[in-house]
Amino acid sequence: MIESGAIKLGDKQAESKCALVYGQTNEPPGALARVGLTGLTVVEHFRDAEGQDVLLFIDNIFRFTQVSWLIVDAFETLHVLHVADGRQERITTTKKGSITSVQAIYVPADDLTDPAPATTFAHLDATRVVSSGIVRISELGIYPAVDPLDSTSRMLSPYILGEEHYNSARGVQKVLQNYKNLQDIIAILGMDELSEDDKLTVARARKIQRFLSQPFHVAEVFTGAPVKYVELKESITSFQLDPEAMVAARSHDRLLRTTVSNVQHR
Repeated sequence: MIESGAIKLGDKQAESKCALVYGQTNEPPGALARVGLTGLTVVEHFRDAEGQDVLLFIDNIFRFTQVSWLIVDAFETLHVLHVADGRQERITTTKKGSITSVQAIYVPADDLTDPAPATTFAHLDATRVVSSGIVRISELGIYPAVDPLDSTSRMLSPYILGEEHYNSARGVQKVLQNYKNLQDIIAILGMDELSEDDKLTVARARKIQRFLSQPFHVAEVFTGAPVKYVELKESITSFQLDPEAMVAARSHDRLLRTTVSNVQHR
C-alpha cells in the first residue's frame, strides 16, 4: 500500500487514504472484541466527520463472533448474535457519506446454515462462496473457486439486470444444480448409466464451469494462462446457446483460459 500511495509515511502521513486496525489472536477476548469496534469507530469518523465514502475490509468477521461467544460464556450476558447484529447495523449510509464493506467469513464445516455465518449473511447484499460442495471447484483447477450455486446477490433481479440477463443467469443455475444432483450417480455408477439428456446436462454444466473461470492478470506469472476478457453481452449470448452449439463453440481448454469481465448490466 505504500508503493501505491494509499499509505504515506513521514510528513505526508496526513495524506494517507487508508487506516489499518489490527488485533493479535493471542490477546484476551475482551481486547480482540475491541478491535472490530475500534475499526467501526474509525470508519464512522471518516464518514460523519470528514464526509467521505469509505470502503471497509474485515478479515475475518467470524473471529469477532467467536470472541463474542467467549465473552458471553464468561459473563452470561447479552446473546452473541445480538452483538454481531449491532456491529453490522453500524455499517450504513447517511446523508454525510457511505460505508461499503467487504467481509471475509469463515464457515465452520462448510455449513452455510450455521447461526454465526448465517446471521452475517443476512446483512450482506452479495456473497461469494469459495469452493464448497462434495467436489471442490479448486480441485478441478478452476480459479477463482467460486460456487455459483451457493453465492448470492440482491442484484439478481429482472428489474435491475433486465429479463434477458436474469433469465440467462437462472438458466445457468438450473443446469449447474441438475449437474450437482447427478454427481452422486456419476461417482457410483459412472457416466454410462445416465440418460442422453443427463449426459447433455453434464456436458453443458462442465462447459459453464470453465466459462466462469477467471484467471487474473496478477496470477498470469504463476499460471502461464493469458487473460482474455469476454464482454457481458457475449457472455449472456453464450449461455443462451443450446448445449450442442455451446460445446462446439468453445473447447474445455479455451474455456478454462477465458476470463469473464465483471461489467455491470444497466
